[in-house]
Amino acid sequence: MEEGILKNFKYILKGVIISIISTLIFLFIFSLILTYTNVSEKLINPFIIVVTAISIFIGSSIGSLKLQKQGILSGALIGGIYLISLYIISGIINNNFSMTIQSIILIISGMICGMFGGIIGVNKK
Repeated sequence: MEEGILKNFKYILKGVIISIISTLIFLFIFSLILTYTNVSEKLINPFIIVVTAISIFIGSSIGSLKLQKQGILSGALIGGIYLISLYIISGIINNNFSMTIQSIILIISGMICGMFGGIIGVNKK
């Protein structure tokens, strides 16, 4: 039983790491676009939200590939752990950790994106 839990945790952690790496790649590409083109900086916040959702979807899909069941749960965990980790790191860096209604909505939205990714990952053959 414990071996199964550790195995599942390994896949969830893999999904979180993949989400973080994909976020960094997307943000790096966007920073290059912002630097070398005339794209408005007004697009930063919407782009970050979209990148976060896509990254969680990718991470939860890949993290759930080896699991045969519980795609919704594993995807929600990947999305939740990813966003809570970001909030904790951000709070430490900025010395200001506060949960607002917007942050709670973003965490829930991330978990929902993770659920969809987990469903896709578990059912992918």
